[in-house]
Amino acid sequence: MPEIQVQERTLSCAEGSNLRQVLLQAGIPLYNPPAHIVNCHGLGTCGTCAVQIEGEVSPMGWRERARLSVPPHQLSKGLRLACQVQVLGDLKVTKWPGMWGQNIPSVTQG
Repeated sequence: MPEIQVQERTLSCAEGSNLRQVLLQAGIPLYNPPAHIVNCHGLGTCGTCAVQIEGEVSPMGWRERARLSVPPHQLSKGLRLACQVQVLGDLKVTKWPGMWGQNIPSVTQG
């Protein structure tokens, strides 16, 4: 069973599980305000469940690629929509600030 590291917790799920469903069932706040009220409920159209993922997941499909290509998202940021992701192995998941979870802190190099 894959393990998911998220918000200082470790969750287990069956391989192939939908990441959004796993996080919500565990009580992990996946949506930043006000998206916790206004979201597409897993249809892949709003982009508010965007997370950073390290680990093995399903490839990006056309719906997810299309949504993440439209501002405020950028494909180059490497975010994924939790509602479109199947868990295939151990993961580390990070939810960033911003309504769409798009405010990734920039890393400064010295």
